[in-house]
Parts: sequence; structure tokens; C-alpha cells
Amino acid sequence: MGVTERRERERQEIRAKILEAARELFAEQGYEQVTMRRIAERIEYSPTAIYFHFKDKEALLRELCDEDFAALASQLVQIASERDPIERLRRIGKAYVRFALAHPNQYRFMFMTPKPPLDPTDSAIERGNPEQDAYAFLKATVSEAIQTNRLREGLSDPDLVSQMIWGATHGVVSLPIAKSNDPWVDWADTETTANEVIEAMIRGLAREE
Repeated sequence: MGVTERRERERQEIRAKILEAARELFAEQGYEQVTMRRIAERIEYSPTAIYFHFKDKEALLRELCDEDFAALASQLVQIASERDPIERLRRIGKAYVRFALAHPNQYRFMFMTPKPPLDPTDSAIERGNPEQDAYAFLKATVSEAIQTNRLREGLSDPDLVSQMIWGATHGVVSLPIAKSNDPWVDWADTETTANEVIEAMIRGLAREE
């Protein structure tokens, strides 16, 4: 490995450390409470080193969002070959759950940490592109289910149905992530519970054949 390649690898490693530290701090303390200096202290770097990679906290936030939401979308795109939209909805729910449980820090940051709104036009992710935008992928599947008369009568709004599915699935994984140390609850296995919720939701949405 040459000098240039080694320096680039080291730069990427430092950048990854900064992103991971920021993700953890945002989830632990909230976006507004975290400063670039505090991120630098977490990884024992100088603030100057942080600013070498990110011009400000918003730029850091934008890259974190792009990275984590792209990771979720990549999990869902693997399901695109499933031709049955109802089965695809089931598999989307299960893939979402697996992502949340495998990456709890990312999940807390993405869906459980208040953040300022970011302009979609500044994102590396193309809004509305099902290959990059996880919500667009879900909505496209719901739209297909509606168009092929696979959902119950009255379920004709793809955004409404998509948000029903997302809300139910988010709730069943976010509750144990947020309350996993609560001694008042004997938590059942999260993935098992989530899969049962997904099955119940599919039964409630799908048109009886």
C-alpha cells in the first residue's frame, strides 16, 4: 500500500470514528445538547480535527442521516424481487425489525432522536426513489397492493396505510429498545413479538380471498 492509499484509509477511519461518536452522543444527549467539542472529546481528538472532516454540526448530521437511512434502504431493496405485494409487505416489516435489533444505536438516532429538519435536496439520498428511500419503497409496495385490490375496502390512501404499517412496526421495536432495563416488565423476545404483530397487521390489512 502506497503513502496516498494509507493516508486515505486513515482519513476514512477517523471519519468513521467521528460519525460513530456523534451518533452515540446525539442518541444519548439529544442533538441540541451536543457540540463539536464534545464529539471531539469522546474520541480524544481536537475540535480542529473534527472540523477538518465536517464544516459544522449540521453537515455531520446530514452525513449520518444519509449513511444510516441508506443502510436501511439497502436491506429493503433485497426484497424487491418478491412479486406478491402482500408477502413483500410482510418481508419489509421483518427486515425493518432485524435492522433495528442489529443496529440499535443507528435506530435510536434515526427514529428516536429529535433532529432539526434537513432539506431533502441536500441529501445524497434521492427522495421518492424506492432504491434509496426506504419510505418510498414501502409506499410503492402499498400502492401496488391497493392497485391490485389486495387490501381491504376503504384502504385506498398509500400514505395512510404506509404510516400505519411503519407506526406499528416502529412501536413494537422501539419500546423494548427504550425500556430494555425496565424491571417492571418481563420482556418477551422482541423479534418474536414483532413478527406476531406484523402477521396480525397483515391479516387486518389484506382483503379476504
